[in-house]
Amino acid sequence: MSGDTLALLAVTVAVAAFVQGSSGLGYALIVAPVAGLADPGLLPVFLLASMIPLNLYVAWRERSSIDLRGAGWITGARLAATPAGLVLLAAVPEHDLGLLVGVATVLAALVSLAAPAFAPGRAAYVGAGLVTGITETATGVGGPPLALVYQHRPPPELRATVAVCFLLGEAASLVLLFCTGRAHLDHVGTALWMLPALAAGAALSRLVHHRLDARRLRLGVLVFALVSGLVLMLGI
Repeated sequence: MSGDTLALLAVTVAVAAFVQGSSGLGYALIVAPVAGLADPGLLPVFLLASMIPLNLYVAWRERSSIDLRGAGWITGARLAATPAGLVLLAAVPEHDLGLLVGVATVLAALVSLAAPAFAPGRAAYVGAGLVTGITETATGVGGPPLALVYQHRPPPELRATVAVCFLLGEAASLVLLFCTGRAHLDHVGTALWMLPALAAGAALSRLVHHRLDARRLRLGVLVFALVSGLVLMLGI
């Protein structure tokens, strides 16, 4: 990977860490299309590995707002669906993974934009966990179902609970990917190179997360996701 590509990826990671640290979502939607265009082989391992320290930080920062009941149902369903995501990843050739990520990103953004307000219950938690387990293991993109469940809850609850669900699910997906030979250390190495950019974005989010209009920021993330997902699908 060239220096220019690494620099672009680092800037993207910093912006995405700031957005997710501020709003609770957006990291995968921003990074996945750019990483897919730079090197489809980075997905999903790079994305999963780079999100772990960010979600650990956000979950700790707002630990008092975690919805333990919802997180428990989501995580249980997500772990149950993780093998299905691995099957999907094995069935898709690497050169088509970018297209899969693009389609998943666009569909997730459209659903997020169109979904009406609702009060989540057990069925919503389990459904979000199942979908996230499949899509995040296969592509690294799993946030939109969780964002849909918590989009009308207080921002601290959304950020903290989504971060916990991500953290547990990402660790499980990475373990399974390594155990089955679908993950390689060089992808984790690329994620380690991104730690300074990740830390910078997360630190900036701490300064402004309680001041930002989360609804507008969420809309901007989803619009970006639509555009970048379309670019990835079309191979521009």
